[in-house]
Amino acid sequence: MADKIGIDLEQSRIKDAPASMFYIPNFITQDEEEYILSKIPANQWITLSHRRLQAIPARLTPSNALVASSGLPEWLLKPAVQRIDELGIFQDSPYKTANHCLINGYLPGQGIMPHEDGSAYHPVVATISLSSSLVLDVTEKKSNDSSSDQDDRQSWRIFQEPRSLLVTAGSAYTETLHGIAEVKEDIDLKGETVANWDLLGDRERVMESGGNNLRETRISLTFRDVLKVSNVGSKIFGKVRG
Repeated sequence: MADKIGIDLEQSRIKDAPASMFYIPNFITQDEEEYILSKIPANQWITLSHRRLQAIPARLTPSNALVASSGLPEWLLKPAVQRIDELGIFQDSPYKTANHCLINGYLPGQGIMPHEDGSAYHPVVATISLSSSLVLDVTEKKSNDSSSDQDDRQSWRIFQEPRSLLVTAGSAYTETLHGIAEVKEDIDLKGETVANWDLLGDRERVMESGGNNLRETRISLTFRDVLKVSNVGSKIFGKVRG
């Protein structure tokens, strides 16, 4: 599927990963990255034990609804959302575009436990990474079959570079968990251990470092389409989803 920015999404499919995962390096330019970073409000961070975050335009209500607002700000719409829309990944979602962005900030050594994004969203998530690289760990969900060996679950490592886009959709969204290990350095990065190795924008940098990646502060922009939008204002917001 070709799009206006000249990307064939099918060629960006991660073959050695669950179906419907796509990786596009250099999805935004360095100037665009610096512009977005400069626009993130410095006084709106919520500090948690292992990361900090912002939910734009707002956090979800206890009923997993997004309170109607004027939408995402211009600095997220252009170029990020506009370019994502050109890929057509939200064309089957209720609002045909991303209406919510969760901004996560991770210091070296910080991460998040394996989790799923859940049913509050259309089953597509688009994540743009900024400032630093790290490994995203993706694991099959546990089976409901008590007789099965849960240690046999498959897992994959996705290396996310600065300015890259990772799209997770379909069964990759519904049937897997994803998390970030709390380490300061990702090790043993190579073709045999990184599912999207052949799609990386700068494999040479990783190889020159001996297959290791020393983490720096990373910011991620996670775009989703919230299924339920409420026209009733609320001052009580619910649990943040990762």
